[in-house]
Amino acid sequence: MQLTDGLTQLWQSTGIYNFIQSARATVEGTCVDQFLVHFGQPLMILICCFLLWLGIKKQYEPLLLVPIAFGGILSNIPMPLGEEIAGPNGFLGIIFAAGIDKGLFPLIIFMGVGAMTDFGPLIANPKTLLLGGAAQFGIFGALLLAIVLGFDMQAAGSIGIIGGADGPTSIYVTSKLKQELLGSIAVAAYSYMALVPVIQPPIMKLLTTEAERKIVMKQAREVSKREKIVFPIAVLVLCLIFLPSACPLVGALTFGNLCKECGVVDRLSDTMQNALINIVTIFLGLTVGSKLQADHFLTIETLKILLLGILAFSLATAAGLIMAKIMNLFLKEKINPLIGSAGVSAVPMAARVSNKVGLEANPQNFLLMHAMGPNVAGVIGSAVAAGVLLALIPH
Repeated sequence: MQLTDGLTQLWQSTGIYNFIQSARATVEGTCVDQFLVHFGQPLMILICCFLLWLGIKKQYEPLLLVPIAFGGILSNIPMPLGEEIAGPNGFLGIIFAAGIDKGLFPLIIFMGVGAMTDFGPLIANPKTLLLGGAAQFGIFGALLLAIVLGFDMQAAGSIGIIGGADGPTSIYVTSKLKQELLGSIAVAAYSYMALVPVIQPPIMKLLTTEAERKIVMKQAREVSKREKIVFPIAVLVLCLIFLPSACPLVGALTFGNLCKECGVVDRLSDTMQNALINIVTIFLGLTVGSKLQADHFLTIETLKILLLGILAFSLATAAGLIMAKIMNLFLKEKINPLIGSAGVSAVPMAARVSNKVGLEANPQNFLLMHAMGPNVAGVIGSAVAAGVLLALIPH
């Protein structure tokens, strides 16, 4: 009898048994919500496997999509193991509380981004800062639409930040405003970042003429080392004076950049660019994935978030293009409007897309370095927009 009891207990601890029990419970009910509750875990595991396929086969943001998808699989293991892994006392839950709940991981990633970013193109052509600023229109446009669709202010702010095309910023803001939406927001933000080469070109071609896409820009001036050192300090001081709520993100970004440009702490800069950001990316991806639990993700609300996210990103792209066209009405030396689409914070992918579309119109037109100006301005702009949201929305 003891052997039989032991085998029975072993069988009841398997995932197959838990899935079968869930299915039996669902057959007895009639509610769609009940169906999602009981069949949600295997369905989410399939969705996470699809995300793995996108990351591995299609190489869509694999550094984050792969750990996010794997974390999602771990969090949807049939109870009680799923709760032991992703719950408050599970290892992913503990990492989440330390790194995401407190906002630590996105800030560390911003340090690494700062250490890898060259602000030279922006310093050489400061007017491209307007393009990065204009792209933030997507954030506030999506926020207003989310409110119209019935989301509360905290949820609307979390959804709107997707328009910045900045994964760490989206995670940081959502962790402060609406943690239960973290899985949906993160997947939307990183998915659309990965789909920049698919989403942006049609919008770019729709809003520009062939002649505008052929505009050749002069080579920017060389930026001195002194300017590159002063720039991050000046940005931080301005942020401190005018928008202190953005200082955590802007401070992390500028500190990383200062370590890169000053030339006397190469070991620190190298650590932030490589080991530190890689370690945090692993933890960030797994813990965000742990929020892809079926009862939170498989909802109509998630579908609305995904649709609003792509709308926010599209609005941001369009706003940058339109701002470039408006600027050309007043500039003697015209800028190619294509670089306006790089005002989103997807560095350097958005700049590469601007360059690619420009080369299609004119094989001698190299826009990459020009597009990096609004691209890095978009990084600053998304951090500032995050500060505005955190300052205005109660949390």
